[in-house]
Amino acid sequence: MLRIKPFAAVRPLPNIAAQVSSVPYDVVSTDEARELAKGNPRSFLHVLKPEIDLPTGTDPYSDQVYAKAKQALGKLISNGDIVKEDEPKLYLYRQVLEDHAQIGLVCCCHIDDYNNDVIKKHETTRADKEDDRTRHIDALNAHPGPVFMTYRDQAAIDKLVKIDINQRPLFHFVAPDGVTHTVWTVRDSKPYCSLFAQLDCAYIADGHHRTAAAVRVGAQRRDANPNHTGNEEYNWFLSVLFPASQLSILPYNRIVTDLGNCSAEQVLDQLGSLGSISETDEATPDRPGVFCFYVAGTWNRLELDEATIDRSDPINSLDVALLQDRVLAPVFGIDDPRADKRLDFVGGLDGTDKLKERVDSGKAQIAFSLYPTTIKQLLSVADAGLVMPPKSTWFEPKLRSGLLIHMLD
Repeated sequence: MLRIKPFAAVRPLPNIAAQVSSVPYDVVSTDEARELAKGNPRSFLHVLKPEIDLPTGTDPYSDQVYAKAKQALGKLISNGDIVKEDEPKLYLYRQVLEDHAQIGLVCCCHIDDYNNDVIKKHETTRADKEDDRTRHIDALNAHPGPVFMTYRDQAAIDKLVKIDINQRPLFHFVAPDGVTHTVWTVRDSKPYCSLFAQLDCAYIADGHHRTAAAVRVGAQRRDANPNHTGNEEYNWFLSVLFPASQLSILPYNRIVTDLGNCSAEQVLDQLGSLGSISETDEATPDRPGVFCFYVAGTWNRLELDEATIDRSDPINSLDVALLQDRVLAPVFGIDDPRADKRLDFVGGLDGTDKLKERVDSGKAQIAFSLYPTTIKQLLSVADAGLVMPPKSTWFEPKLRSGLLIHMLD
């Protein structure tokens, strides 16, 4: 069973929610965060990326950075820009980007459900990033941004959601990127808790590092409290649970900076031995097992032989794995996509025009446009206890941070 619970959120005043909330910490660089927060002392980026308020070149993992984050959160509280709810609550959070809408339940999930694989993963975490988030959470004594999670659709939960969004929202605003964010307070938390308890599992969609960090902080505080019961706030982490059918995964495309010792013609010959190749006016694949690639000023289409793909294999049937195993490694010698500097990734709303631009500018020599990983594939990988290749999924729209904060005591 999946445990969820309401929490006494620390949140912005409704009329300044748009000013306070920000993009997640991991989608902007320090320079980008500094520019976004410029002239806005209420921006939550002062909490998420506190190095923007320290001298240029400050080590983002230095002690002063985490102290600055704590100071920034304290300032928002002392100024009255964010306030703590009087009682624990659940919330519904809707995002609308053009014709796509998704509504998730904002709640807290239990760290033991993560440890026991009731909450399933599909990525490995890097020690340096996990350490960073652990120190950040511990310094703030709070979870500043939610983990993006999903579950297989349940009609009974959908029914509750439909009822609870038929009221005046707590927050409603359009962010600078065009995404409309709306948050409602749930009237009665008990039915949601009961229905989610009937689920066998939930899945991390995005936010593996912040989840792992939340679990580490909880474990550290358990060790420091010999009388812990498992119900203390530090045993729970901030989450948003979306039904799987509502989520949208965008392509995570690849670019290669050089062709090695080959000419464009030689590369085309090698790729032609892998499947059917043709020039195309379309820069986006129309189905799995097809790649569009841009080289020497031309878009081409590579179709793999479907008979050579084992669709029962949850990892090796992924397009990101097929590209790596059949193209990037044998043709370009890119054996480690995590470390090879010749490989770069372009995900999310940066479409195929960005790929063409990188090649035409000479910053890359060839670009590959992929069919996106599906939600069904993600769930299958997680159910099998496996790990996806790096940069397999890009979820859009992104959750705003600073709208609902979970304190650890």
